[in-house]
Amino acid sequence: GWGEKDEEQVIFSRDDISESSIAYQASSPDEIAIVKWTEGIGLALVNRDLTSMRIQAPNDNSLQYEILQLFPFTSESKRMGIIVRDMATGEITFYMKGADSVMSSIVQYNDWMEEECGNMAREGLRTLVVGKKILAEEQYASFEIRYKQAKLSVTERATQVAAVVQSLEENLELLCVTGVEDQLQLDVRPTLELLRNAGIRVWMLTGDKLETATSIALSSRLISRLQTIFTFKQVSSRSEAHSELNSFRKKSDSALVISGSSLELCLKHYESEFIELACQCPAVVCCRCSPTHKAQVVSLLRTHTKRPVCAIGDGGNDVSMIQAANVGIGIVGKEGKQASLAADFSITQFRHVSRLLVWHGRNSYKRSAALSQFVIHRGLIISVMQVVFSALFYYAAVALYEGVLMVGYATIYTMAPVFSLVLDEDVSPDIALMYPELYRDLMKGRVLSMKTFLTWVLISIYQGGVIMLLGFQLFESQFIHVVSITFTALVLTELLMVALTIRTWHGLMLLAELFSVLVYALSLVVLKDYFDGAFLLTLSFFWKTVVITAAGCIPLLIAKFMRWRCTPPSYAKLLKENSMFRNCCRCSC
Repeated sequence: GWGEKDEEQVIFSRDDISESSIAYQASSPDEIAIVKWTEGIGLALVNRDLTSMRIQAPNDNSLQYEILQLFPFTSESKRMGIIVRDMATGEITFYMKGADSVMSSIVQYNDWMEEECGNMAREGLRTLVVGKKILAEEQYASFEIRYKQAKLSVTERATQVAAVVQSLEENLELLCVTGVEDQLQLDVRPTLELLRNAGIRVWMLTGDKLETATSIALSSRLISRLQTIFTFKQVSSRSEAHSELNSFRKKSDSALVISGSSLELCLKHYESEFIELACQCPAVVCCRCSPTHKAQVVSLLRTHTKRPVCAIGDGGNDVSMIQAANVGIGIVGKEGKQASLAADFSITQFRHVSRLLVWHGRNSYKRSAALSQFVIHRGLIISVMQVVFSALFYYAAVALYEGVLMVGYATIYTMAPVFSLVLDEDVSPDIALMYPELYRDLMKGRVLSMKTFLTWVLISIYQGGVIMLLGFQLFESQFIHVVSITFTALVLTELLMVALTIRTWHGLMLLAELFSVLVYALSLVVLKDYFDGAFLLTLSFFWKTVVITAAGCIPLLIAKFMRWRCTPPSYAKLLKENSMFRNCCRCSC
């Protein structure tokens, strides 16, 4: 709504080639919509700069105005004003526009403004009230002196400036009430439906009127037509808030609609109770919210639910909310780029949120988990081997592998295959978007948890111990043979573990595996000080390396296969059905 705009100052420019070709630029799309509408009825704004403006009237008369003062919009005041002088008559006029909630006490009494604003709001329109006041020369001169003194004040400047401006904000003549339709972007409804099916709770925080916010929530299907709505009444005291909370507790399965003032009072006295009840609702709509309210709600959700919160916004009034969330998503649109510049991710349409979360979010979580676990495994397995080696040699201060081998193991031998896991995919994008319920499994945190960490620790201990103990059992008379056998088995084990973890092979993954094998084979030839070349060409080296590698990997492969058969992942059946469907399509063709 109007209360959500950051600044309602508009700068207009005229095309030098044609008088009728005018380009409008503004921080608010509502401003452009209203000015274009006035142009359509014959009252066109053809020039505007910081000190003057020119309007073309229907009878080809040109109206010139001098801009004397400009009072910008703020989220707290929810209104803006301007003082202009008619260059033809010299008349000074103070114009003010803002939300009906603040303008109702500023304009003269009338019996139709509130009704019309309510009618427009129920139709989903963003309402705006405009008023004016004629100022005498003496009145303006007195105001200007006080205004300049307030702006030059050293202490409490903002308060003094607001007080001086407020002296003009009384008994204004009501000019009109406007309504601007806020059209939904493409595919908003299916996107919200997908997020709900994915187990994501959606809260709508807006500065619109209660009726406007409810209408938008219904039209976007944030609240379904058959769903009951609990409208939290306007409360002004702690007892009233407590009474409404008791009523709300009986209807916790309903969608909640609450205003910013009532929300502030509930959070002040019943913070934990309100958040607990609101989190049980299928949908929550908070209207008449200031940027401070939005950021406060996001922070409370993070604190009380202990779950990650994603904030999505498209305007400068959403910046504080985006920065308070775990993840911020900014939408680049008619509201400007303030939100996208302050966010972690920037998109051009709201519908892109579904792919960003359900597909890219899924891959990011699973790939990060696999990569971190393999980094742990790669470092821990060689540490276990060093421990076993030291124990067998009575804890002598002797390194199992020299520095070159250690550096090579951590870099060129195993780094490329391990980091190629960032290309792995467990399901295709089509399946992830078609079945958003798969996203629910990720919320359980089972992919990266204390259980998976301990599992990989045990795997590292088992493989490191097997490689070292079997290496000592099967080695020849020289110590260099132990190094050759165990280090080769170690590298092959790491490469095989990566290969067994991959669910969807990518060309770069295969290239990384082949690159590591070839580089290690070349090292066996080049690094003659660390490997016995004659021993490497014997059948004994080959079968011992194979036996040790198989002993370290085959039991884990069997365990993984049995787990897949007994407790398959949720997407296993979908992959099977999808494969059968493709085969049927090929046969029919």
